[in-house]
Amino acid sequence: MRENYSDILAFIAVAREKSFTRAAAKLGVSQSALSHSMRALESRLGIRLLTRTTRNVSTTEAGERILNRIAPRFEDIDTELECLSELRDKPAGLVRINCSDHAAKTIIWPKLAPMLDKFPDIRLEVSMDNGFTNIVSGRFDAGVRLGEAVEKDMIAVKIGPEWRMAVVATPEYLDKFGRPETPEDLLKHKCIGMRMISAGGVYEWELDNGDREITVKPRGQVIFNNPYLIHQAALDGFGLAFLPEDIFLADFESGKLEQVLTDWCLPFPGYHLYYPNRNNHSPAFSTVVDALRHYS
Repeated sequence: MRENYSDILAFIAVAREKSFTRAAAKLGVSQSALSHSMRALESRLGIRLLTRTTRNVSTTEAGERILNRIAPRFEDIDTELECLSELRDKPAGLVRINCSDHAAKTIIWPKLAPMLDKFPDIRLEVSMDNGFTNIVSGRFDAGVRLGEAVEKDMIAVKIGPEWRMAVVATPEYLDKFGRPETPEDLLKHKCIGMRMISAGGVYEWELDNGDREITVKPRGQVIFNNPYLIHQAALDGFGLAFLPEDIFLADFESGKLEQVLTDWCLPFPGYHLYYPNRNNHSPAFSTVVDALRHYS
């Protein structure tokens, strides 16, 4: 069955790209050669792996099984081969991290920029979204989430301190529409929403005073998928914003924004780097983890 290996790698490329055109370009082969390989693989296995239409390509149940069970084993082989770089004087190779805009700006880049200067053979790719991307299917080495949101089957490493959210608005907005005293009051206010890219829905504000936890769905005129645009919209007077408190510290000091419902914004575990439990990681990845680790 060794003759299947190259065809399986080609199938994985097609399944992930969902396109023969993009997969062929990625593999450096012609579309006709790639189509021939897929037909030959399906013929040898005696089962259809791909469903083709004029617009897209999708995996069958059998194809999805190969993608979920066999593809990670090839990735383990790649990892083992990359671990041979331990024989070199310095860590080298690509490390891919998925995280939010906020985590990238406040934790990932400030901590890893000095490390990259020290280890020029390490390459870093940071992909930012505000959803819950599957780092395994996305072929990321690690992701960043709040500690309470990390899946139990993942290794989690604390990379930042505890933090808290803040509900804010301009003094002018609060003078005009009043200050919310309870989470229920938010339903009468303009609330600037955040669209979660991966999940597709609008983030619901989670408020907790220690005795009660309340979830509020924001209602307002504008929705963004970027926290820094939400911040700007709040400064422009478009309503209340709900974001990490550290984004607003300079605005609190200058008086441009005021915080409300402070009793409902308790501290909680901060950012954690998470990744699958594998026995061997490349020296480059281990160096990145050490640089990000939060010790206090």
